[in-house]
Amino acid sequence: MWGEEMYLTIDGVEKSFVHDGQDVKVLDNINLQVEKGSFVSIVGPSGCGKSTLLYLIAGLEKTDIGEIKVADKKVNKPGPERVVVFQESGLFPWLTVLENVTYGLQLKKMSKEEANEKARKILKMVHLSQYVDAYPHQLSGGMKQRVSIARALVMEPDILLMDEPFSALDEQTRMVLHQELLDIWRKTKVTIFFVTHNIREAVLLSEKIVVFATRPGKIKATIPVPTMKDGMPDSVTLNVEQRVLSILQEEIEKVLKEEMGDDYSLKTNHVHRDHSGDMGSHI
Repeated sequence: MWGEEMYLTIDGVEKSFVHDGQDVKVLDNINLQVEKGSFVSIVGPSGCGKSTLLYLIAGLEKTDIGEIKVADKKVNKPGPERVVVFQESGLFPWLTVLENVTYGLQLKKMSKEEANEKARKILKMVHLSQYVDAYPHQLSGGMKQRVSIARALVMEPDILLMDEPFSALDEQTRMVLHQELLDIWRKTKVTIFFVTHNIREAVLLSEKIVVFATRPGKIKATIPVPTMKDGMPDSVTLNVEQRVLSILQEEIEKVLKEEMGDDYSLKTNHVHRDHSGDMGSHI
């Protein structure tokens, strides 16, 4: 499917859930177009509906109002052209790495020989060729996520939906996987829709960052990111980070006031970069 023309269109989408007997609106009038082969990240305060939007695109949830289309076809259920990579790898512990990656292919009635051949090519892409016979408990957290990504890519999806896939990993492992994900994106031309709390992660990976306002989630801003991923100057990275954070400043304050009371006052100089560069830790 990687060679076909593919667009994702989100038109007037709204979504509510019932909480304590009341409807709580999570998404409000979301409109977004994602071009084929692009890398788009979503950032915003906790609870603003980032993951909910991803699940709607995946077909795991249904919209209340509005519609989502992929290649002009309305999304109303999961489909092989849209594959999700979650925060947890979700690997089957009783299957080897190779068996985990070929699982979906065999459900499609592909022969074992053909499935193994495709899986080995993808595992080579994520540098796991030497671990095809290993079981999940023998792998590190980063390696498990590589297997999870390989399992998604082997299905040749048009859209790869990633829900904070690196948030549980240490900073060094995360940096390695960032580069590998960019390499995979360049090679496959797959469209990536990436949800993260980490602003720097969004800046380093994306071509475009969509900033959500707090609940009910709305698109507050769409920020293009320089596409020179290799050797991007720190000054450029920091400039985009600061722009995103400045847009989120009011939303962060809303969340903190809700949690800590109206007397809470957030000052700009209280929000700073920590040693990991994870400015998303504040949201």
